[in-house]
Amino acid sequence: MRLALVTGVAGFIGSHLAERLLAEGWAVRGIENFDPYYERAFKERNLAGLRDRPGFELVTADLGTAPLEALVEGVDCVFHLAARPGVRASWGEAFADYARINVLATQRLLEAVRARPVRRLVYASSSSVYGEAPAEDRATPEDAPCRPISPYGVSKLAAEAMVRAYHASGGVPAVALRYFTVYGPRQRPDMAFHRFLRAWLTGGTVTVLGDGRQVRDFTYVDDAVAATVAAARDGRDGEVYNIGGGCPATLTQVFEILRARLGPPARLEQRPVFPGDPRATRADTRRAQAELGFRPATDLDEGLARMTAWMRAHLAETPTAGVRDGRG
Repeated sequence: MRLALVTGVAGFIGSHLAERLLAEGWAVRGIENFDPYYERAFKERNLAGLRDRPGFELVTADLGTAPLEALVEGVDCVFHLAARPGVRASWGEAFADYARINVLATQRLLEAVRARPVRRLVYASSSSVYGEAPAEDRATPEDAPCRPISPYGVSKLAAEAMVRAYHASGGVPAVALRYFTVYGPRQRPDMAFHRFLRAWLTGGTVTVLGDGRQVRDFTYVDDAVAATVAAARDGRDGEVYNIGGGCPATLTQVFEILRARLGPPARLEQRPVFPGDPRATRADTRRAQAELGFRPATDLDEGLARMTAWMRAHLAETPTAGVRDGRG
């Protein structure tokens, strides 16, 4: 049985990835440090479908301090998803946490992998490495300049560069994936769609940042996971791939979909855009299509329907769970 190491296994994408790998016959060793960026109880619920599955092992450890050599022993593929998320929370003194968790911990993991070779390491990067798109109405290819406009984006680009360095000079077989705005069931409570749906369904205030005309290339979580598994199988070592859902839309268009499905929100409030939020993101995914066979299967309307159904169930289970507004 192939053994996968999944860091950040209790997170949004990590928990979905672990479930997919187990379903495909992998054994999964999941690493989680339960970082307090958002409630531990939320992550524990993400693990509910994993804990008793045959082939799953949970290790509670901090990649920044724990001995890592034993954790990569016998591993075929490493999926490195652990990171401190959030554009808006990365400014000021908080950046020290981003440097430690996103950059230094990645370097420690790469050192461990270099000492005990694996078949492939897949690093979860972000569209935030690009900063503002060169042109709002055109998709961004992987060879576009990387000019992040937030400390979070800087930390992800630095870690991505570290992965490339360990591939080029250390022989680590690694690829990087730049995810574009992943959404779906179990999305982090600070992220936009989670906050929108929670407010919409509970009669709260739906907060819109800016004029609503910002564009995002929304990627359903199952499509992001499929691309991640494909990268482990077919990715070209040293390469980077955009992973986008092929569903660029403005926030206003998202609200129109939700309004048609749920009716008008109880209250709508506009606030200024936070520093570091780009105006538009659009993924050029031709490289991922050609080399990974990546074809997004879920459009925005269907993805929002699935996430809405999940949110209804989540609220019925945890109606008073807290949210840290303004982060993410």
